[in-house]
Amino acid sequence: MYYIERKSKILELLQEERSVSVDSLAMAFDVSKETIRRDLRQMESEGLLTRTHGGAVPLTTAFTVPAPSPAEPPVDIRSTFNNDIKHSLCRKAASYIKEGDNVYIDNSSTTVYLAQYIPENIQVTFITNSISFLIESSQLNNPNLTFVCLGGILNTNNLSTYGNIALRNSHDYFPNKAFLSCTGISEERQITDSSINEVDIKKEMIHRAKEVFILSDHTKFNKNGQIFLSNIENIHHIITDPIVDSYSHNFIDRSHTDIIFAE
Repeated sequence: MYYIERKSKILELLQEERSVSVDSLAMAFDVSKETIRRDLRQMESEGLLTRTHGGAVPLTTAFTVPAPSPAEPPVDIRSTFNNDIKHSLCRKAASYIKEGDNVYIDNSSTTVYLAQYIPENIQVTFITNSISFLIESSQLNNPNLTFVCLGGILNTNNLSTYGNIALRNSHDYFPNKAFLSCTGISEERQITDSSINEVDIKKEMIHRAKEVFILSDHTKFNKNGQIFLSNIENIHHIITDPIVDSYSHNFIDRSHTDIIFAE
């Protein structure tokens, strides 16, 4: 197993367990303890975790502006989490896009594949600040799809644009539909996020879009991000996988938000 694969697995374990140990990782990956220590040192230097005596814990660094958020793993790492589920969420989301729609897509590893599932015979305009989405979609060679980039400052950590230019440009659009991801969904804090640089654009599009969809796999329920994004009642639909727990299902129902299960 290569370093990039171990890094992805370590991040998944930190997300689930909140801490990892050198001993358990060495055993799980069948490598030496020194290899794991070297991995953790490298990951700490990349701003992905904090080392402890004998292991590591998730990063808890405070946000600064305009630097990219250190609590948000690079897009190439995030895109490895629950990849099959993300494709199923995008497939379901695409089924709600119709001829002539103007659609906002946020910058996330969850929404990045959405354009792949648009039927080739319908015309759709996508508005986005996600360079990852533009790169992924450019491989489709579909002349019926138009892409509008909001511009702004390039965040090289997660391949997005942000800042005053991006936010000002977002004021020019009233999309039919907006498809966004988030860091957490909970009854306590509602819809939360982790990217301080992009949250204002997301809020603007939630306000301007006629219909708002959140794409979220089951791991984000009963979890809180650091930044408030929206009340649940401002979201029309939440697309998720069938593993979502009954408690979350019930409190979302009480908010009159539609829950859509992806196959």
